[in-house]
Amino acid sequence: MSKQGTISVETENIFPIIKKFLYSEQEIFLRELVSNATDACTKLKTLAEKGEVQGEIGELKIEISIDKEAKTLTVKDTGIGMSEEEVDKYINRIAFSGAKEFVEKFKNDSPAGIIGHFGLGFYSAFMVADNVEIITKSYTDAPAVKWICDGSTSFTLEETAERTERGTDIILHLNETGAEYLSEDKITGLLKKFCKFMPVPIWFNGQQVNAVEPIWTKKPADLSAEEYNTFYRELYPMTFQDPLFHIHLNVDYPFTLTGVLYFPKIDGRLELQKNKISLYSNRVFVTDSVEGIVPDFLMLLHGVLDSPDIPLNVSRSYLQGDPNVKKISNHITKKVADRLEEMFKNSRPELEEKWEDIKLFVAYGMLTDEKFAERAAKFLLFQSAGGEFKSWAEWQEALKPIQTDKNNKLVVLYTSDKDKEHSYIQRAKEKGYEVLILNTPLDAHLLQHLEGKFPEVKFARVDSDSIDKLIDKGEEQFSKLSEEETNTIKSVFEKVTDSQKFVLQCEVLSETDSPVIVTQNEFMRRMTEMNAVGGGGMSMFGNLPESYNLVLNTNHPLMGKILTESDENAREKVAKQAIDLALLGKNLLKGEELTGFIKRSLEMIG
Repeated sequence: MSKQGTISVETENIFPIIKKFLYSEQEIFLRELVSNATDACTKLKTLAEKGEVQGEIGELKIEISIDKEAKTLTVKDTGIGMSEEEVDKYINRIAFSGAKEFVEKFKNDSPAGIIGHFGLGFYSAFMVADNVEIITKSYTDAPAVKWICDGSTSFTLEETAERTERGTDIILHLNETGAEYLSEDKITGLLKKFCKFMPVPIWFNGQQVNAVEPIWTKKPADLSAEEYNTFYRELYPMTFQDPLFHIHLNVDYPFTLTGVLYFPKIDGRLELQKNKISLYSNRVFVTDSVEGIVPDFLMLLHGVLDSPDIPLNVSRSYLQGDPNVKKISNHITKKVADRLEEMFKNSRPELEEKWEDIKLFVAYGMLTDEKFAERAAKFLLFQSAGGEFKSWAEWQEALKPIQTDKNNKLVVLYTSDKDKEHSYIQRAKEKGYEVLILNTPLDAHLLQHLEGKFPEVKFARVDSDSIDKLIDKGEEQFSKLSEEETNTIKSVFEKVTDSQKFVLQCEVLSETDSPVIVTQNEFMRRMTEMNAVGGGGMSMFGNLPESYNLVLNTNHPLMGKILTESDENAREKVAKQAIDLALLGKNLLKGEELTGFIKRSLEMIG
């Protein structure tokens, strides 16, 4: 007997749901229908395990099919099915969630994998269909029924012989808007996006499109390194490098969270590779736009996070403010710090080997997350120009006896390019000093951060001044030149120096130091670098010009030779050659200036 009626809207349920349950993408309908089908299969399996289903339940699966001629898309499952009363209860009364009621009934048994949270998911079908049919048969002896609705509040519900086996068919008669879903490629793409890891086999075009036991649902002890790497390549088929290492998450209190996060090779570039972490809720895809959901520095990681505590059907802006999401985010930060600290303590050679690829990640985390910064101080490594690794604490201890200046400041020398700054590093080594390598785009910010945390420490790039000025021990140097001779030397060099690019200054250095040294003010250069990647308090000035100093070592024998030279042209030629040699050592001699230097050198040799 056919039944007709009007769909009842449960107002006390619908209004709070409307505020949260917003579909921003039309294609979500397929996720919702497959999720419902998965729930139907999972419910049947749960009842069978409790002994409430007679006989074998057979194969649980979901089949998706399209009929281009009839313009229909069908989602078919072999799950629990529905009786006429259940259709009336769960379909005709919007916002009465069958999954929610089922979980409540068996809450003490914690049935896994019940996806549905609200009663609106099914109705997303009307975003793409003018007419929707349900043909369903319950696992009980109740007869099969057919439900038809055209998207209004009117429906038809009647018994049918169209289905003799347990389960449900959802048939969508697609409208013009939904015509694109008659494409096999489109459906395949959506199934792989939203349903790739659902726990019930999903079939389309004769192929199973999902993995019912993704790697994060297994115990880490049962998995090999190769299995983790294989899963990584499945997630990112266009990635040709294996990850450096991974973190397997498995938390059940105070929230539920599973997943696998991978450390990719960052290659020293600050490039946030967005959409590389996918969020799932009970294996149902939620989003891969995780900005604002996980801390910025964790966006450098790749992988999968899965939690039933992540709301399934809400906007990203809602996710950002959700307290459970914030707890999960904080926990992930802790687990990442735990993993790196564990490597530092128990497999330090491995951490040192991979440090070049992860140091930018660590720096970014320290600068953007205070809790991570506190933890990272324990495993923060620096490599010396000679190749030795020490932690930040170990370097402080090692450098104090030799690199503490007259003001009791520990001066940490560093280089941004050990090849380009080789001559400066050599002068430091001759003094017995160590030079650390700091060559990432964030190091200027990191140094500023460390100087703030350790006021007794000062960082100085090895080319920012003469070595005796960088670490001033208070040892007085005596000039071999009188004040008048010094002024004469300076005037000679001024004639052959581009005053727009360089500032001349005379200093009393060791006669074994170079006659001319190119330096760059530490503060201004650091502010320029910080400005280049944002922050540093200097962005208001735009791009800051580079400025260099030409330090004339008045104690070098060359200065005496210039003074004794009576030919003014010869004086200037020697001065220019000395300047160009210094610039050449700093890789600043280019173009016409380099050509002139080569020509002049050949003439001097001749």
